Order: sequence, then structure tokens, then C-alpha cells
Amino acid sequence: MLEVKDLKKDFGSFHAVKGISFSVKKGEVLGFLGPNGAGKSTTMRMITGFLPPTSGTAVICGHDIQQDPVGAKSCIGYLPEAAPSYRAMKVREFLEFIGSVRGFSGKALKEKVDAVIEKARLTGVASQTIETLSKGYRQRTCFAQAIIHDPAVLIMDEPTDGLDPNQKFTVREMIREMAAEKAIIISTHILEEVDAVCTRAIVIAGGEIKADGTPAKLRAMDPSGKLDVVFRKLTMKEEA
Repeated sequence: MLEVKDLKKDFGSFHAVKGISFSVKKGEVLGFLGPNGAGKSTTMRMITGFLPPTSGTAVICGHDIQQDPVGAKSCIGYLPEAAPSYRAMKVREFLEFIGSVRGFSGKALKEKVDAVIEKARLTGVASQTIETLSKGYRQRTCFAQAIIHDPAVLIMDEPTDGLDPNQKFTVREMIREMAAEKAIIISTHILEEVDAVCTRAIVIAGGEIKADGTPAKLRAMDPSGKLDVVFRKLTMKEEA
């Protein structure tokens, strides 16, 4: 469903992403892990077409993001970091707007909005303006806009960052419910996300992939069996 081919991104003389390749299949939840500044968000922005790569590309459901950006983006649901939205709009109004941008209207639009409001547990706040919501509900609202067109590929950048334990639990439950039918990437620096929802994880540091495997395979890289120890071993050299 998603194939990333030797993505590179330079900002002047700084090599932010140094040739990243991987694929994600239907039913996989890939944790894209790394410390701050590792190149996670830059990679996500290139995959989704928000940032042009210096070289390389990504292919989503057979559509090259550079050669056929509209076709590729039609298959992607994207939840960026900080969950942007139109805060003066009511939740339902915002989702209706996003649905109309995605090409839905009339009965089909209403059905799509009703479905994502239920899926994102937004029924109780659907008539509130987004600016009055807690951070958790704002995150869920932006999660709902990302899935309103039922995309085959779902990409989320730090989806639970800053949420309290209850809000994290709810967002992770929503991810697990959809995992079987989609290819999902979660970019994060929160290691507990791996145990909570991921079937596989990639560790990135300094713009390069340092490890790729199941959570069990990553733990086996150190006698302690602890993911945080493995993470430090793989990334601390870059930090230093």
C-alpha cells in the first residue's frame, strides 16, 4: 500500500533525511521512532506531498506522490503534529467542510460525517466550537477529518503527544479499531506507543534508519530486553 524509495531531503548543506526506504502493508501499524530532530516529521511531510524531496519518492496505492500527487493524496489520511483546524468552527461544521473538500455532498456527506463523529467519540461535543474543546477532543476532531474519506493509508505525526493517559487510551483504541483495514504509520518519540499499538517499528536517527523490525526483534538487540535501552544505544551517538 505504501512504498518509500530512497527519500532524501537537504536544507542547504544540512542533510535532514539521508536516503530512507521502507514499505508498509495493509494491516501493519508502523511506529516511526526517533529523538527530536531525527527527521521523522520531514519524512512524513515528503510522503504526504507537503514537502518536495531532494531525491527519491513515495508510492501510495500505486500512485507516485510526485508524478500523481492528487491520486496519491486521495489514498492518504494525514494527521499532522499539533492537529491544525479552524477553531471558530463547530466540530460538525468543520467535518462537513472537510468532507465537501474531499468531494462528498448531500446524503453521502451527512453519512460520512455521522460515521466519523461516532468513530472518533465526538457525539457529545459535535455542536461545540473547536476552540472550546480540550486538547484531547481537538486531537480527535482532527483524527476524524483525516479518516472521513476512509483512506487506505493513515499517517499520524505525534498523535498522542501532550495528551493525558485517558485521552491517549482513547486515541490508541481508535487506531487499533482501524488497523486491520489500513496501512498505518505513527511518527513518535514516545516509546510506549510501540507496545500500545504497533506491529512493527523503525528507529531513525540523524536522518537514517538504524533498525527495522517487530517490537520483539528490537528488544532482542540488547540483553536487557528493554526497548528504551535499545533506543538509546541506537540514537545516543547521534545525539552526542
